Amino acid sequence: MTEVRLLYFASLRDRAGTDGETRDTAATDLRALYAELQALHGFALPVERLRVAVDGAFARWDDALRGGSEIAFIPPVSGG
Repeated sequence: MTEVRLLYFASLRDRAGTDGETRDTAATDLRALYAELQALHGFALPVERLRVAVDGAFARWDDALRGGSEIAFIPPVSGG
């Protein structure tokens, strides 16, 4: 298991009912982690519509998880 700190924004924050949490996960990459969270929180957005950042830098969905990392899931932003 790998412990990570998760940050949620906008619709993901609303759906999870929190702006962040610390979790242990068996996921090995960011895509698998998000799939785990989709099942847990009912996130509807597919990975193709999100950006992901690890420790403050944008990352790729196939990047491996590193214990102790802070992972932010960033949905599309609308506005004008």
